Amino acid sequence: MMIRATALTVPHVVHGFFTRQGGVSTGVYASLNCGPGSDDAPQHVAENRRLAMELLGMPESMLCTVHQVHGDDVVFVTKPWAAGNRPKADAMVTRAPGVALGVLAADCAPVLFADPIARVVGACHSGWQGAFKGVVQATVQAMVRLGSRPASIRAAIGPCIAQPSYEVGPEFRARFILKDDTFHRFFMPSSRPGHFLFDLPGFVETRLREAEVGVIERLDRDTYAEADTFFSFRRTTHRGEPDYGRQLSAIALVGRGPA
Repeated sequence: MMIRATALTVPHVVHGFFTRQGGVSTGVYASLNCGPGSDDAPQHVAENRRLAMELLGMPESMLCTVHQVHGDDVVFVTKPWAAGNRPKADAMVTRAPGVALGVLAADCAPVLFADPIARVVGACHSGWQGAFKGVVQATVQAMVRLGSRPASIRAAIGPCIAQPSYEVGPEFRARFILKDDTFHRFFMPSSRPGHFLFDLPGFVETRLREAEVGVIERLDRDTYAEADTFFSFRRTTHRGEPDYGRQLSAIALVGRGPA
């Protein structure tokens, strides 16, 4: 199953936010686990990635994913790399048609970007750490280096953990307030004394607005609450399960080459 964002439905761009449904994995990984970092059978992960790319109308060999480290580094992609040679980063940008940029998530926010005028696309993995460090803004800046204008960029925030599901402790909130006192607006009290609910998609959206992105869309799907549809690291932890799968979100330029 693949979810599309209206903001990214533009000429010469294909994209998809994939759910956990429609693959070959079993058990806690059922069924479209696309994360090579999991302990799932490698042949199942490879087949799931192939199935996802088939839905995009592209070969699996053209899918690029990075070794995600919850940072703000961005990779400029011109062609796919070998599976065992993934760079450590959390974002990618490209002007190369036929190359799919993919990020993996299981509560963190996947963000896909497209500039249909400059014909540049990007993807970033934005958990709270990446968003806090500026991975969203770094992705936009990298697209600008390839010829984009922020006002021409369209971005969609994919399925991620929603505020009602994301309880954090006082030290977590304090870190944000210390950086910027206005960040208090991303927290609301939880039912547990001294704890708060954090609005990750709202924070990521604000980072996109700070980067002056022209069009922003939030899919507003909660990975934690929708157990049949999405993998969730936090839900897995609360259930005491041994491991978890990862959703793939991908975007690519197709058709004509760069202007």
